[in-house]
Amino acid sequence: MEILVTGAAGFIGSHLAERLVARGDRVTGFDNFDSFYPRAVKERNLAGLRRNPVFRLVEGDLTDPHDIAAALDAAGRVDGVVHLAALAGVQPSIRSPQRYWAVNVIGTLHLLSACRERGIKRFVFGSSSSVYGKDSQVPFCEADPCSRPLSPYAATKRAGELLAFTEQHLYGSSVTCLRFFTVYGPRQRPDLAIHKFTRLIADNQPIQLFGDGNTSRDYTWIDDILDGVLAAIEQQARSSPAFRIYNLGGARPTSLKNLVDRIAKALGKPARICWQPEQPGDMPHTLADLELSQRDLGYAPKVSIEQGISRFVAWWRAEEGR
Repeated sequence: MEILVTGAAGFIGSHLAERLVARGDRVTGFDNFDSFYPRAVKERNLAGLRRNPVFRLVEGDLTDPHDIAAALDAAGRVDGVVHLAALAGVQPSIRSPQRYWAVNVIGTLHLLSACRERGIKRFVFGSSSSVYGKDSQVPFCEADPCSRPLSPYAATKRAGELLAFTEQHLYGSSVTCLRFFTVYGPRQRPDLAIHKFTRLIADNQPIQLFGDGNTSRDYTWIDDILDGVLAAIEQQARSSPAFRIYNLGGARPTSLKNLVDRIAKALGKPARICWQPEQPGDMPHTLADLELSQRDLGYAPKVSIEQGISRFVAWWRAEEGR
């Protein structure tokens, strides 16, 4: 297939592009190299892909319809789009809600419109467990109304899902929204918890933990997430057009304190913790109900948090050495 992947230079996007070209697909990546973290990090993510003749990268911005058109022109015939480009993060979204809305909502609307105009009927949207809000109960189920998001980031991801539903309802495309639960692994953004904690503990620097350490997350290894994305792409290729939402998670909660203890143990160093008050906008707990994704996609996470932290620390050490 010929697939357009937005956010292809990022953590999940670069891994997905690699998996797609490895199985024989042609991939056009689209990314604007947002300055949230250094371009050099994203260029390293793309190093292997740039050497592959079935991968091409188009640099551009979701907020500019002309850039989106240029990416689709470069791709030629497009069988499907996997939309992963977004501004991510709860706390940054509280500081810059207008920018998050412009990129995550208006940008998604531009992309959906461009796909419709060109007759592209398959669209996979990378959503987030953050859409589960104030009234959501763990384990989170796709049938939850998700009507009370706790942050601008969560609201933009839910808005993207609603736009995608409207697109499918009006024009009969095949749309799948995948709610990712706290993805980690090689190339994880340097500002995210596991990457940041690993770096600070290794450098004997203090880490800030918010709350009492009992908040928990459903951490999910990158390869498990990719298995779910590929299964969704395959489902669209063989099934009638429909609107679908699936959770992709690890199905096992880990407390913040336990996470830090595991990282410290893997590094062989103690963690220096500075406790801080809880932050607004954060969910106290996340946990994915996987019944639907297991039934429809055959999704089954394979990597435990113990295995994942060990693998991540090994990758981080190799990366630091390099």
